[in-house]
Amino acid sequence: MTVELGWPLAVALLALVALGMTVAHLARLPVRAAIGWAAVRAGLQLMVVSLIVGVALSNPWLAFAFVALMFTVGVITTGRRTGLKGIRPHLAAALAMASGAVPVLAIIFLGGTAPLTGPAIVPIAGIIVGNMMTVHTLVGRRSFDELRQHVTEYEAWLSLGFTRDRAISGVVSPTLHESLLPALDQTRTVGLVSLPGAYIGVLLGGGDPWAAAAAQVLVLVGINAAQVIVVTLARALMAAGWLLPSDLQERLHP
Repeated sequence: MTVELGWPLAVALLALVALGMTVAHLARLPVRAAIGWAAVRAGLQLMVVSLIVGVALSNPWLAFAFVALMFTVGVITTGRRTGLKGIRPHLAAALAMASGAVPVLAIIFLGGTAPLTGPAIVPIAGIIVGNMMTVHTLVGRRSFDELRQHVTEYEAWLSLGFTRDRAISGVVSPTLHESLLPALDQTRTVGLVSLPGAYIGVLLGGGDPWAAAAAQVLVLVGINAAQVIVVTLARALMAAGWLLPSDLQERLHP
């Protein structure tokens, strides 16, 4: 069972966008226009991506090139969401995201769990990369807010003789784990609350439920491992002063 192109799809999409925009308007939420624009962007982007993916699936190297493009867009997106400016903070964000994605994908593909083919590389690597962007955005936004709101605490750490990196770590560490909770909750409740994309994708592709379950568990466990690495390195890069917005770079002087 798949969703077919046609008038029923168009009507459903229009109805869903109208529903979201109407509720946002009635609730006075400042996202009414964003809902419509996001839907238009999603449609146009997926049309273009579908053309590219059709080519990328034919060759492993093209598949990895497409994933690299996704990774680059992910770095730019998380940089914008967390207020990063300049080359060094973006490179630090890329390093944090890659630190989680690369080892997990190496275990999955080099270990032979999944074949090094386009149809396997694009969806698995795409899901992992997307989740690295998400967790980096979550940890960045929360940690930067903590640093802005607790400058006096940071200064107290310094007054006690601690170094700048230790002071920054001391401020952000208590809430660092919160960015991991969405993925952990999804793993804990998979099959009970929802059936995530990898499971549904295998089923729609003609696979049996056992193969779908195996693929989904592999992806979820990989996401959890990768996100822990991303969050840990992100904290280290914040402490080193590399992964900070410009305002915090100025305020958090040694």
